[in-house]
Amino acid sequence: MIFYPIIIVLICFAVGMPVAFAMMIACLPYFINDQYATGLMVIQQLIGGAESFSLAAIPFFIVAGSIMNYSGITEKLMALADALVGHFTGGLGHVNILLSTMMGGISGSGAADAASDCKILVPEMTKHGYPTEYAAAVTAASACITPIIPPGVGLVVYACVMEISVGKLFSAGYIPGAMMCIGMLLANYFISKKRGYKANRDHMVPIKQIVGLALSSLWALLLPFGFILALRVGVCTPTEGGALMALYSLIVGKFIYKKLEWKNLPAIMLDGALSTASVMLIMAAANVLSHYMSWERIPYLLTGFIIDAAPSRALFLALSMLLLLVMGMFMDGIAAMIIIAPLLAPVGTELGVNMLHFGLIMVLNCAIGAITPPFGNYLFLVSGTLHCSLTKVVKEIIPYIGVCLTVLVLCTYIPDIVLIVPKLLYGSV
Repeated sequence: MIFYPIIIVLICFAVGMPVAFAMMIACLPYFINDQYATGLMVIQQLIGGAESFSLAAIPFFIVAGSIMNYSGITEKLMALADALVGHFTGGLGHVNILLSTMMGGISGSGAADAASDCKILVPEMTKHGYPTEYAAAVTAASACITPIIPPGVGLVVYACVMEISVGKLFSAGYIPGAMMCIGMLLANYFISKKRGYKANRDHMVPIKQIVGLALSSLWALLLPFGFILALRVGVCTPTEGGALMALYSLIVGKFIYKKLEWKNLPAIMLDGALSTASVMLIMAAANVLSHYMSWERIPYLLTGFIIDAAPSRALFLALSMLLLLVMGMFMDGIAAMIIIAPLLAPVGTELGVNMLHFGLIMVLNCAIGAITPPFGNYLFLVSGTLHCSLTKVVKEIIPYIGVCLTVLVLCTYIPDIVLIVPKLLYGSV
């Protein structure tokens, strides 16, 4: 039975086994028992899955984000966000959302952003009368913006898996990210107005002070734009750019903002190593599963099935997004994307789907999966960190899931929302 590894991996997911081990364990009996294969193939594919030079970019981006979290940049950006939107109704909720948008260009990790906001912003929100569950919901929802703003780790992973331009994919994230930010700001405003959540202050910060805060944050705000420009003009490859970003983060944190201490470096490197190991192990294990699927021609069977079930591009996109959203409810979004993207890409190409457009909406879908019950990992992260009711957090986050799904549908069926910036920068996609 050619599908029994898939059945095994689904059972492993259901009982809560880590994704990477589930994929390896499911494939091992298959290769041992196949008369044309050998158990050594599992080891070969594991090693092969981590050998790509382009994958070296991932640890650099992760370490850069970790350095930024220790460098004082978060505090600079939070002060700027507060100056811009703190005087509106629901001010601290707005600050939370805007800070996540700004942090997208720094940490690249939604989980890191959510964890940081839980420590920095949520205590302030509760002091100003926001229920903890609502503050947690805003924190989890706004963290979905971070992965699609350069240099989101999910964007790097998709670009590596599908072998497309990292720079083009990065530039595709700005407009969807801005749309999510604006949609969440509006949602927070109307909820805050209905419930009576007050502004952080009763007046707008003077323009001169805002300009001063913007200038002090300039080193951080220019980072993603400078990186994309460097890729565009060919100064560096994505891997070299990731290394330069990590070095830049270290210099800014230590010598410009003077918040980074040398004693923090072991913790930074440990955090980077653990995060990198998690992502790379999943990618290596996914390579084993991919080899089994290719061996049994499952992608070709799936391609034929989907083309028969979804003969049009619009229906294919709908089924693909639904499939990834459902998978994102039960497993890590990046792992789901690594598994699904290579399977769906041939079908999408056959139906004329642009792989840059497809990649951005897949990463966006993975981010939405992280806040979708029953197993959205941002939900568990914020409720566990803040010791609040998961059920109440889920209830509070529903309007924000609606905002995210609206942006997803618009980006899916109006490709120019995603592709207009890459076209302006690169000429063709």
